[in-house]
Amino acid sequence: MSDLGHVAWPPELIRTERLVLREPEARDRTTFIELLASPEVHTYLGGPRPRDELECETHEVPERWPGSFVVELGGAMIGQTLLRRAVGHRRPAAVGKADLGYLFLPKAWGRGYAAEACAAALDWFDGVLPGEPVVLTTRTANIASMRLAAKLGFTEVERFLAWDAEQWLGLRPPAM
Repeated sequence: MSDLGHVAWPPELIRTERLVLREPEARDRTTFIELLASPEVHTYLGGPRPRDELECETHEVPERWPGSFVVELGGAMIGQTLLRRAVGHRRPAAVGKADLGYLFLPKAWGRGYAAEACAAALDWFDGVLPGEPVVLTTRTANIASMRLAAKLGFTEVERFLAWDAEQWLGLRPPAM
């Protein structure tokens, strides 16, 4: 994966009804480590990373690049949305397109925060790179992620096997 190219970064704060999307800061480091080390968060993502490795490898300000948004609720980080260029994607239909990803702490699940944050990130993307499609890949076993993809306007391009599981590749056409 690589960056989105020449976009103004960081953007102004993105405010939704309940959330704020912003650039990562040093105060988010602990939550990023928690996200990456969580077995629950990584159930469908190949498993968690060891916390001690993350403590050594995670920069003071983690994930600081255009398209990486911290999702904040009430002043605290609850997750992350990511938009980045899928240059090394396993599927030809995704290569070169923007790829949407997201991670949320388990305590934030089931409240619609991922849908709200991803919709806001996609609106930002449509404003800075109009006319570009976006892809999303998830395991078909991840029912919540499949529902979210449909809610965000992604439609199936293909299913494929990777990482010992069936994967789903969806495409969201460019906003008009």
